[in-house]
Amino acid sequence: MTMTTAQDIPPDSTPTEATPLLESSPELNSVQTEKRITVARGLAIAVLLGVLIFIQATNISMISTTQSDIAADLDAFSEATWFTAAYLIAMSSTVPLGGRLSQIFSPRLYLLVSSLITSTGLLVTAAARRLAVFLLGRVLTGCGSAGVMATSIMLVLDLASGKRRGLFIGMVNTGYTTGVAAGAVLAGIITPIFGWRLIYWVQAPVALLAGHLLFFAIPEQQQVDSKDWRKRSLLQNLARVDYLGMVTLTGSVILLLFSLASPDVPTMPVVLFMLLFVVFLVVESKYASEPIIPVALLRTRSVLLTCFAGLGLMMARWAVLFYTPVYAIAVRGWSPASAGLILVPTNVGFGLGGLLVGWVHIRKAGSYYISSLVIYLLFTLALLTLSFLSTPTSDTAAYVAVTFSNGLFTGALLNYTLSHVLHLTTPDTHFIVTSLVATFRGFAGSFGSAIGGGLFSRVLKRSVETGLAAHGIRDAELVRRLLGSPALVNSLTGLEQQVAVHGYEDAVRTLFLVGSVLALGTMLLQAGTGWRAAEGTKDEDESQDR
Repeated sequence: MTMTTAQDIPPDSTPTEATPLLESSPELNSVQTEKRITVARGLAIAVLLGVLIFIQATNISMISTTQSDIAADLDAFSEATWFTAAYLIAMSSTVPLGGRLSQIFSPRLYLLVSSLITSTGLLVTAAARRLAVFLLGRVLTGCGSAGVMATSIMLVLDLASGKRRGLFIGMVNTGYTTGVAAGAVLAGIITPIFGWRLIYWVQAPVALLAGHLLFFAIPEQQQVDSKDWRKRSLLQNLARVDYLGMVTLTGSVILLLFSLASPDVPTMPVVLFMLLFVVFLVVESKYASEPIIPVALLRTRSVLLTCFAGLGLMMARWAVLFYTPVYAIAVRGWSPASAGLILVPTNVGFGLGGLLVGWVHIRKAGSYYISSLVIYLLFTLALLTLSFLSTPTSDTAAYVAVTFSNGLFTGALLNYTLSHVLHLTTPDTHFIVTSLVATFRGFAGSFGSAIGGGLFSRVLKRSVETGLAAHGIRDAELVRRLLGSPALVNSLTGLEQQVAVHGYEDAVRTLFLVGSVLALGTMLLQAGTGWRAAEGTKDEDESQDR
């Protein structure tokens, strides 16, 4: 396969798979130069976007402390892995399409529609009485939440100066991590008193209101491709969407994750995944006029390796976010509310890491090659240490300190690696590169929940069954309920509780150990990105810094 660089992509008036998601035009640049947004409007955009980011992030983490109640209410212990996976698969599969929809219409309009879909999904989830309806609500919520993920970083790149870019990217990451931490804690507090449905009932109108207010807060001149958008009819704009690419990508992702999340990996879905993914690559590279994932740009070594390194990094990170509360409930015997608190230090570290490197170090465009590799190594060591500390008797303070470090290194890495890949590519491709990086990081949640959940369930099932059999106990129903309800461990007694605790301990430690190996592999991928900037990048970046 011939490798191309970002500067090799020829400029063309006809949109291609290399066309940036947010195109720059002289008219738009002049408007941005002549009319900066006011402080009040900028604050409103930040607050409203922060609300949507908060809702999106809480929907990821709050399942970790409400899973037992939802599984019992819907009698879906064996399907508990899909509570989070359904949301994340829908969200990550829709993010690539969101980039194109933002280009065709505008970020402000896309966010408005996304908030409507999110609100609808939250209402369906709250009213669900059957598993199928609950998962439908989670899918709708994920599709709506993709709008926030697809546009948040793009708005930062569009509205922030090059000098402050790192700081604002760190602020966006802080918003995500605050939601992840708060979601688990608030859900753990609210659910025992008011039930898990109240959370979704409250979030639905808030998401709808925030989306409408954000539509009016974002300046109209920030619309992407606004002049062409106004000239075309709605049908003409919709005709520009790469529907075949969207269907084949989503279908292939679902088939792969379904296979990996299943207790026994089935063969046929894996085969269908490979066939459908090949079709997707052919469509995107040869037939789609405006592909949702630009295959040509992915052939650039720095972009390709950064995307896959980010995917592996966040998969390992999601293992910590998903399963440290589960560990606290099942192995340490903490209440759901207390277990949710274990995410606070790691997410404080995450936000602090992104903010610190953005404020102190990333003050201008440039290479952050060495910094990225050093932090990757520290992240790997932190996750490896966490695997050894995941026991019933380990020191709580040490465990919290390591989770904090894991978050700190992750936040720093996301900022460093994004800044580095922007240094390696030309400014005219920065928006689409950013979208690609966000897309792969978004996939990490889906892959992390499905693959990690599948591995966790298989190890837990085998360990519990082996432990019970060693004492002459055969109880398939107990095993089924334990797979979906970590809180059940605390209600058991005697040998059954001992076996259950050991099973969860074994599953958590195995998951973190595998995650540390994965993190080491992603460090090697990041090392392959190189440190030399694309031709012409240096001068343009220096002008942005000024």
